[in-house]
Amino acid sequence: MTLWKFSTALASVALFAAGCTFTEEALWPSLTGEDPAGASVQEGAPASAALPAPAGPPVQQAQRPGPAPRAARQAAPMPAGGETGTSVGKKIGDLRAELARLHGSISQHNSMLQELRSTIVQDSQRYHGTVAAVNARLQVGTTPGNPVLVQQFAAAQGELDRVATSIGGLNRLAAAVDADSTLSAFLSESTHAAFTLTGAVDEDHRQLAILEDEVNRTVVLVDRLMNEVADDVRRQTQYVATERSNLNLLSTGIKVGEIYGASLVNRAMTAAGASAPTGPLLASADITGRRPLVLIRFDRADVPFQQALYNAVSRALERRPNASFDLLAVAPSIGTRGQVASNTTKARQEAEAVLRALVEMGLPPSRVAMSASVSTAATTNEVHLYIR
Repeated sequence: MTLWKFSTALASVALFAAGCTFTEEALWPSLTGEDPAGASVQEGAPASAALPAPAGPPVQQAQRPGPAPRAARQAAPMPAGGETGTSVGKKIGDLRAELARLHGSISQHNSMLQELRSTIVQDSQRYHGTVAAVNARLQVGTTPGNPVLVQQFAAAQGELDRVATSIGGLNRLAAAVDADSTLSAFLSESTHAAFTLTGAVDEDHRQLAILEDEVNRTVVLVDRLMNEVADDVRRQTQYVATERSNLNLLSTGIKVGEIYGASLVNRAMTAAGASAPTGPLLASADITGRRPLVLIRFDRADVPFQQALYNAVSRALERRPNASFDLLAVAPSIGTRGQVASNTTKARQEAEAVLRALVEMGLPPSRVAMSASVSTAATTNEVHLYIR
């Protein structure tokens, strides 16, 4: 008797565990219109039986991108109601046909979104792989203007251009989904208004209630699809703009054969968590008594100032992401009036070269104010950069 009770208790525990497994799976939402637990899983089967076996080694699986999430479930076909022979019944048939057409359009646009996402992922992976190869070569050192790196840089530009082309496809898809939204709103209003039509029988109103529920679900699907497409457009537009700025700096690194890092404006945006301020050229401030952030002496030809300049400005922007700068061209005041004028002109040209380098590094020109002066303490042309 005791053994029979023990066996019965074990069977009850097993049934309760199976019931818990089914309930847990039922809590997960389904975006495909299918049973969340999966139609192929038989009742009472272990949950592990429904899981596919992993294919390939774990490392390869982690590197291979998974499928993009479905933006909208595939709406189930409307159950066809019996013909009532009334004018309202004919109206229901017309609305049902329009809804079926809308379902097909949603399915098509959802598939287009997944294809665009897959294309963007592949192009982005190739782009980052090419950029990583260039940076790796710059990191260990190379010759200025290395033709191999120039060729790789051109390939990276082409891959980023393909991502930008996909943004155009997303914009066209957004316009198409907007048309779906207009149709879904029309169907919602028409279905609601059909309840007020005269000459309907009870069966007409029963079918209208079913149709109205399906139209309302479809409106939610269209809104979800619109939001996902809009989010993708925003993300990809920001991504391309950021990477174009990084490519500009990478181009400068290839020219001098040295690695820099991320664009200065991107560093500032990352540190601040917001967009860098933009606006007109800043007015020059009084720099009396201020210590320069960077002092470049042009006492010989081809002064290699770029790396030190980038490091100093990068650190400054990490501390003060919204910082702006004063660029001062300093010429010595010794010599004749003509020599002073000549040195001042040359100092301005050297300051403009520093400004161009800052812009190539990603710093917006609106954050730099440039001016010139002469100094009795200077023995050669100098360019000072002050943080404001």
